[in-house]
Amino acid sequence: MAKCAICEKGAHFGNNVSHSHRKSPKMWKSNVKSVRVKTANGATKKMYVCTSCLKSGRVERA
Repeated sequence: MAKCAICEKGAHFGNNVSHSHRKSPKMWKSNVKSVRVKTANGATKKMYVCTSCLKSGRVERA
């Protein structure tokens, strides 16, 4: 599973709990996109970035 290169956000694990309290495994996937990003020296690099980092402006798209 991909992780955000900026904030390290990845998949989270837990249980689905039914009405009768039976439990089955569940995975929540974070909204991570593959994006071309400008680096500090002006070059472009492809990396995985979550949408919350894209919205907040932590990353500048190429």
